[in-house]
Amino acid sequence: MDAYDGGSTARHGPEAPAAPGVPAESGGPVPAVGPTQAVGPAEPHAPAQPDPPAGPRAGIAALSLRYQIGVALALAVVAVGVCVHLGMMFLHVAPPNTVTRAHGKAVDDWTYPEFEQNWKLFAPNPLQQNISIQVRAEVRDGEGGTLTTGWYDLSAEDGRAIDGNLLPSHTQQNELRRAWDFFLATHDGENRPVGLRGSLSESYLRRIVVLRLDRDDAVRATTGGAGVVERVQVRSRTSNVPPPRWSREKVSTTPAYRELPWWPVPADEAGGGVR
Repeated sequence: MDAYDGGSTARHGPEAPAAPGVPAESGGPVPAVGPTQAVGPAEPHAPAQPDPPAGPRAGIAALSLRYQIGVALALAVVAVGVCVHLGMMFLHVAPPNTVTRAHGKAVDDWTYPEFEQNWKLFAPNPLQQNISIQVRAEVRDGEGGTLTTGWYDLSAEDGRAIDGNLLPSHTQQNELRRAWDFFLATHDGENRPVGLRGSLSESYLRRIVVLRLDRDDAVRATTGGAGVVERVQVRSRTSNVPPPRWSREKVSTTPAYRELPWWPVPADEAGGGVR
């Protein structure tokens, strides 16, 4: 028969394989096979590669154990020396404290002369004293007599105004304190003015305290009515801040007073100060 006579079951040439499930020309049955996967030839196992040789050790690891111990000890000594030096420098530039009072000579021996410093850690040093400014006045009453008021603690008044105030004014915080510092800087220990600014500091401080007395209504409180401030006297009360409980430092808590002479109040200031 012709190849075209066989239809779909005809062979398409001598080399064409038989269709699945169709018996071959020999007449024997051919079992049906499913899809197969091509499997290549098995590859032989590659031989294990040896680890690359380790390179030469560097640094401390290249030393023997004895030298490694020596280097570690040397580094520890250097670290301790650096810490001690930094601690001594900190104590040298820090304000006087419990440690420097107890070991001040050791700190100085370490510092001088090679490591001397000409600056301080805090400028100015933290305050270790409470200083309050107080004032009293001589008031002439309506009958011509003179009365003296009690002491008014102006610093305490500022403290009460600042306490609990989220936005205290610059005047409440600094006016009185700066006026007192100005006075101390321009007067000697005998309250005598030094230089041309001495009288200016006196006038500045006097006007502030007269204004405060007028605000506190000191004249009316003293005379029970009208009156005029004739003279004022200012003093400072200084007391040391007590040291903490763990400190062995002993300081006196007895307050010290510095009283200034009586200052006459000009007529233009007596009614409440010059504004």
